[in-house]
Amino acid sequence: PISRTFRPAGGAWMGVVQTHQGHGCSLEQTVRAPQTGTYVFSFIYGRSGGGKIAPFQVRVIEGATTNELGSICATSFDYHRAHFHVPLVGGHTYTFALQSSPRADHATLVDDFSLELPTTLYGRLISGEAGDFDEIIFATRTYCSTPQGRREPHWYANFGYYSSGPQHTTFGSVGRLAAYNFKTGKFRTLLEDAKGSIRDPAVHYDGKTILFSYRPGGSSTYHLYTINADGTGLKALTSGKYDDIEPAWLPDGDIIFCSSRSRRWVNCWVTQVATIFRMKPDGSGIRLLSSNIEEDNTPVPLPDGRILYTRWEYVDRQQMAFHHLWTMNPDGTSHQIYQGNTYPGNSVYIDAKPVPGSDEVILIDSPGHGRTEHGGNVSLLSVKNGPDDPANVKHLIRGRHYDPWALSHDLFMYSADGRSVELTDRTGRRQLLFELPPEWTGPQHNAQLFEPRPLCARPRERILADRTNPALKTGEFYLENVLESRSMAGVKPGTIKQLLILELLPKPINFLGGAHGFGGMEPFSLSGTFSLPRLLGTVPVEEDGSAYFTAPALRSLFFIALDADGRAVKRMQSFTQVMPGEKLGCVGCHERKTSGTVRRAVSVSKALARGPSKIDPSG
Repeated sequence: PISRTFRPAGGAWMGVVQTHQGHGCSLEQTVRAPQTGTYVFSFIYGRSGGGKIAPFQVRVIEGATTNELGSICATSFDYHRAHFHVPLVGGHTYTFALQSSPRADHATLVDDFSLELPTTLYGRLISGEAGDFDEIIFATRTYCSTPQGRREPHWYANFGYYSSGPQHTTFGSVGRLAAYNFKTGKFRTLLEDAKGSIRDPAVHYDGKTILFSYRPGGSSTYHLYTINADGTGLKALTSGKYDDIEPAWLPDGDIIFCSSRSRRWVNCWVTQVATIFRMKPDGSGIRLLSSNIEEDNTPVPLPDGRILYTRWEYVDRQQMAFHHLWTMNPDGTSHQIYQGNTYPGNSVYIDAKPVPGSDEVILIDSPGHGRTEHGGNVSLLSVKNGPDDPANVKHLIRGRHYDPWALSHDLFMYSADGRSVELTDRTGRRQLLFELPPEWTGPQHNAQLFEPRPLCARPRERILADRTNPALKTGEFYLENVLESRSMAGVKPGTIKQLLILELLPKPINFLGGAHGFGGMEPFSLSGTFSLPRLLGTVPVEEDGSAYFTAPALRSLFFIALDADGRAVKRMQSFTQVMPGEKLGCVGCHERKTSGTVRRAVSVSKALARGPSKIDPSG
């Protein structure tokens, strides 16, 4: 047998664990622990050359006592990092040994040996800064590919199928729901399905149940499931031909999620989209909360009870620049901009989660028109300066990362490049927590790690009362003063006489895109709108600029301010909606959110004094 001991080289230890003619060998390094604590023993390894593959054992030896840390098998020529948590006593001497198997006939390269007593990010985690828990839940799956075999580039194309037909699907496989114990370094599997796909785990407030989206092998749609934290009690909550993804628990016990149940396709592309729904915890009572004709993503409750979510829209404007953060109430009322939308952003703001003890959120800033599976920069966002300031977004870690989570006010974790989970803080320091085991990456070694979440109990958010009336088919809009708007300088009071009400129509089917479902979607006007609007009619605007009218519920509506000759003075380039029975008011037309309220000589506007108008379809 050939054996080399660790040798110092540039601050690391390097060596080869190799077998020859059926004999094993050992690679060893002896160290003295400077102080008592739980250390992290780690190294990089990879296969070198052919031959029979077999695992090698990792041990730590103190005198006559041997502690088996685990086994490693270099199945590919890619390099991976292994790490083990080892309790050591200060002043004692230990030997770390990598012992190959006599059955193997290949070499494993070992580099970057490290023995560390974490005193920063990991030390803060195990000390309880983020709470009393010891496991991280996560999902694995492969990314989806286009019909041409390339990685699907769009952030939203990760369920369903392309318009070329159900044979061209947009979901992955090699699904696994697993847990990692960061105190013992051990993994366990709750659910595994090599031909299926698992995504979006959400831990219940009691820390005992996990809600997630699952496409079983042999099926073509994601549905919502729950499973106990110990891996027992798998239960399907939804069923049918539509995809249900990205669920989150609500503080009243219900579930909010995104679904293709609204039967819509992207106006400018060839895949399906999902919008926001809610349901009872047993899967009953499903109801629509968003009328968006494009895509909604990753809804999550904020501490004040509102729902934070990503909305993609483009009303008569560039289709790849407006996918930012919005809020609404859990009943679907009061949709409001949270960050962006008024400026063209070269980013998708997505996977936002609240930061404990602050009004901030941590999110992924996915560059350009968004990357596969929401990949992008781990970022912090504070909206204290209002939603119009791009400087509100601060990048912590740049790259292709996924699914950040705020463990505390100053300790965060995320999936690093889909291969590992790392910790970071507000300064951007990084520390590896664990790496996806190579044997879990699938036969093509392309399964990735997504959605790490702490497996622990947490407090419920504020519960907001339901303000809707399901018996009604309309809601009410109230506008205080149409002149309290952007880009209205020089428009005299009384100029605006009517609001033209239009509805954006969803695209229920896509016939374009060529034989493989590609080629895009031609707009209705050359270099113009992708959307088809329907004219509903007009409503009056009073001399004081106020308007008050009823409108159909759960429709994507936008308004155009008209003068006495019916000419457009200002055009809305976003959509709004009302829920059944909702009464929604605004100060002006896209007024700045940091501006003050309207001051009047009288307490009640003319429109509010007369009651709501009906939309006049004759114009």
